Amino acid sequence: MTQTISYSIEGCLYLSITNRCTLVCDFCPKTLGHPEVKGYDLTMEQRPSVAEIIESIGSPADYPEIIFCGFGEPTIRLKVLIEVAEFIQSKGGRVRVNTDGLANLVHKRNVLPELGRCVDAISVSMNAQNKRIYDQHCQPALPNSYASMLDFLKQAPHYISDVTATALDGLDGVDIKACEQLAAQCGVKFRKRTLGRVG
Repeated sequence: MTQTISYSIEGCLYLSITNRCTLVCDFCPKTLGHPEVKGYDLTMEQRPSVAEIIESIGSPADYPEIIFCGFGEPTIRLKVLIEVAEFIQSKGGRVRVNTDGLANLVHKRNVLPELGRCVDAISVSMNAQNKRIYDQHCQPALPNSYASMLDFLKQAPHYISDVTATALDGLDGVDIKACEQLAAQCGVKFRKRTLGRVG
């Protein structure tokens, strides 16, 4: 099987650089045993090297945006993410990171200054308006994950100009309006996603 590292959706290029994650979300296709996005099988036999990721991209300027996403949390491989993001920007590409917002908790330091130097936009999965609903659906491995995610959201605009929080409409107990208000309190934009729609 040829492993999928990069895949295109609506003209943008997505990069799958890890299958590891700090959450076990009950709505994630990977958790549900369906490792596919838009017909792309994201099953990962081994985590790709920087060289392999860069080779899979081709010309960054060919895409309006290149997004670190996949079924793993890209900031877990922070050094790899930064090296590839720097390459993308050096070739005229725009970088976005889709993240759970737990990078500071995982790496035990504020990594936003590092991300801010090579990331144009960041999208953070808020997922819920409070810790109880978040823990119910996201099942975090690390304590204080919800508070850490919110702190990451509040700090992110100081380093990255385009910051968006997201939540899934249709998920049991999730109040989209309350999530939108919470995003505003954090000083970031908000985007409603649809349950069951991936990519």
